[in-house]
Amino acid sequence: METSNNIAGLIGPTLMVMSLSEFINFQIWTKVEATVVYLNGLLFFIGGLALIRAHNSWAMDWTLLITMIGWLSLILGLYRIFFPNSKQLGKNNWTYTLLGALFAMGSFLTVKVYL
Repeated sequence: METSNNIAGLIGPTLMVMSLSEFINFQIWTKVEATVVYLNGLLFFIGGLALIRAHNSWAMDWTLLITMIGWLSLILGLYRIFFPNSKQLGKNNWTYTLLGALFAMGSFLTVKVYL
């Protein structure tokens, strides 16, 4: 449980800051070159792989969220690495829903650890 708390204390605030900053600065993603998408994918892949290596727990409690974030990060990273020229998410309801879900997950993990 201590490992879960340590990881949640890192990724909770990170998800909150990342999703909020992308929501506020969404226009910076309109004309992104493939090399930037590739680099972003590499970072997601490394982060997801690190999460999975440190916390691959499938217990049916709140710690499962950490494992799922790790796997989703790894999959997103692979997608962006192998398909950097594909259309990325645009400014639509799906994107806002995804950013809201990421912020909610980050808020949940932050509250779980720090309060």
